[in-house]
Amino acid sequence: MLINIQNMFKTYRMGENAVHALDGVSLTIENGDFVAVMGASGSGKSTLLNILGCLDTPTSGTYLLDGVEVSRMSRAQLARIRNQKLGFVFQNFNLLSRTSALENVELPTFYNRRFPGRERHACAVRMLERVGLGNRADHTPAQLSGGQQQRVAIARALMNSPPVILADEPTGNLDTRSSVEIMTLFKQLNQEGITIVMVTHEEDIAACARRRILMRDGQIVN
Repeated sequence: MLINIQNMFKTYRMGENAVHALDGVSLTIENGDFVAVMGASGSGKSTLLNILGCLDTPTSGTYLLDGVEVSRMSRAQLARIRNQKLGFVFQNFNLLSRTSALENVELPTFYNRRFPGRERHACAVRMLERVGLGNRADHTPAQLSGGQQQRVAIARALMNSPPVILADEPTGNLDTRSSVEIMTLFKQLNQEGITIVMVTHEEDIAACARRRILMRDGQIVN
């Protein structure tokens, strides 16, 4: 079992009121799964993804990632977990605008001692080739289409060979054709053994996953 969350709460204080962004969530995700998380705005899906990504911590409950309890780790410990175990893909790509595709892909490994300069460069080239952009290494984001920028972001997410990719509305800024291409790439990566957890509000995108989770009012309802 790669991800195991039990009885998780995330509570925010709004004056004298308590708002439960997550309200007793329990969830298990096996190695090699492909899960789509759906729900209306405010349902808790982004909060769940942030906690899965070790970008936030729960108010209570447990979170085991690859057998390690991470819900009470320090910020420094969480940063190491993110670097070792997780890859991130965002709706807005989050690429550096004046930096080449190759250099954008290299970014996660700049402070990783396992990747000296020459090896880092070679790995980034392989990742771009893996997502079909081997001939675009020197292009900046402005010279790439939206779908190509998202491919660069996926290549960047793969640099540290994470067992899990977390994707937040990865097709939200793409046209239909680019969306299909990105989802085809995700399915290919999943078939290669990478676990994918994806937040989306689009039914046709969610249909590409192996299973769907529906959230409402901070709870999983299906």
